[in-house]
Amino acid sequence: MKFLYLIPLLSLVSCYETTRNCKDYKTGEFYSEVVVNNELFTSKFKRTEGLQVETYNNKIDSSKLRWINDCEVIFKTIKPKNMAEQKDIHLKILTTTDSTYTFEYSYVGETKKQKGIAYRIK
Repeated sequence: MKFLYLIPLLSLVSCYETTRNCKDYKTGEFYSEVVVNNELFTSKFKRTEGLQVETYNNKIDSSKLRWINDCEVIFKTIKPKNMAEQKDIHLKILTTTDSTYTFEYSYVGETKKQKGIAYRIK
């Protein structure tokens, strides 16, 4: 009899669907926030279909983009300055709103992922 109570609850949960209008975020200007080890990191970036130029700590970094699908992209640093920058980054958009998207990212081939949020500037 306890299972009869679960049926309505499960039907409500199964109706919930996250919004992902990833095409809206393939291009534009954004501001992002990522928390790593309880420290907040922020950056600004401008993205076209094939290029992203990011400003972080007053340094400019450019990456080529290879879109896997509308919600996943691989970043390849154009002029890496060290071994870490030589590693490609995989980013996946998890949810979107009218002005933000949440994402997770990791180095390609690694399982440890970080999450963040990006806000549309323009």
